[in-house]
Amino acid sequence: MLKKQTLVFLSTFAVVVLWSGLAFAQDLGAADNVFSSFSFVAIGAALAIGLAGFGAALGMGRAGSAALEGIARNPGAQGKIFMPLIVTLALIEAIAIYGLLIAFLLWGQLELPGSYEEVMGILELMN
Repeated sequence: MLKKQTLVFLSTFAVVVLWSGLAFAQDLGAADNVFSSFSFVAIGAALAIGLAGFGAALGMGRAGSAALEGIARNPGAQGKIFMPLIVTLALIEAIAIYGLLIAFLLWGQLELPGSYEEVMGILELMN
């Protein structure tokens, strides 16, 4: 178990260390072109909602499984298990809602600068 936790920690640490330089290398206004900054914000919004939903689903599954196992072992404790389970599920759902909020905030930043003609001109230059 310790080996697996160490592997997860080291891989997460490596990703953060390797990508942090890219994050601070340039701001969104100094990107290669209009579309690279647009795509980075779009990918960030997609990752925010995707990872928040994935984590919330895993947490709810584990909480529900543990609650049902506890009730199966001791049916008389159903009343004592039910209320903390509902509170836990509400807190887990709040994490998914935070991810949705961040995705909406990033989605609000998705704006192609310039007019339609400028964007089409850049597209023609790229082809």
